[in-house]
Amino acid sequence: MDLELAGRCALVTGAGTGIGRATARLLAAEGAQVVLVARRLDALETLSAEIAAEGRPRPLSLAADLTDPDAPEHLRDQVNDRLGRLDILVNNAGGAEPAGATLDEALWRSQFELNFHAKRRLAEEFLPLLAAGGQGRVVNLVGILEPFGVSAAQAAVAACILWSKGFSRAVADRQVTVNCVAPGRIDSEQVRAHFPTRAAQEEFARQLIPARRFGTPEEAAALIVFLASGPARYITGDTFTVDGGMHRSI
Repeated sequence: MDLELAGRCALVTGAGTGIGRATARLLAAEGAQVVLVARRLDALETLSAEIAAEGRPRPLSLAADLTDPDAPEHLRDQVNDRLGRLDILVNNAGGAEPAGATLDEALWRSQFELNFHAKRRLAEEFLPLLAAGGQGRVVNLVGILEPFGVSAAQAAVAACILWSKGFSRAVADRQVTVNCVAPGRIDSEQVRAHFPTRAAQEEFARQLIPARRFGTPEEAAALIVFLASGPARYITGDTFTVDGGMHRSI
């Protein structure tokens, strides 16, 4: 299948590790010009060099703290000045508070900034560029909404999913699609912080994941890249899980 990604421009946040890194690599392999965004510029430059060494267009690396309300505007200006277009926005950056963290006001605010407002601001800032190409794509990485307890991050994720649905309806006539991807337990740096040993992963998977294993970043990236593709032009306003069957709600 031709995913119609050759020559298109894609920005991936949280691109230094895990799902973001795998998504950036797969987009580049399909011929897209990729913009890498994360806080750690060194990780982005390493990935950029690896992609270029494979004969792909060298990605543009931009360091940014997306919890800064001004960051999306600065990123838009840099992308517009350097590349003059953006066709795909993958809002991958996010995170969850540590288990047992005190849910004080500061934590609630920081989780909503990272997991909701940063994604919303980026989509709003880049909308004119996304619409200009006639085939814009926004893919928001969220989470499975089956919490084990009260979680500020999951509350922010719920807000992102609801906003994404409304935003998809508002921009559909501009040929921009908006979808969410909800990964389950993916073997990435962020998840390993919660499951530091292989034994802990295996026990969790045995009890709660029908596939009996954690997923790989590449398995999540495959779904993200398809939703960013040309053939996915009629898919919008939905949330897709990639979790080995872990979630139970329909």
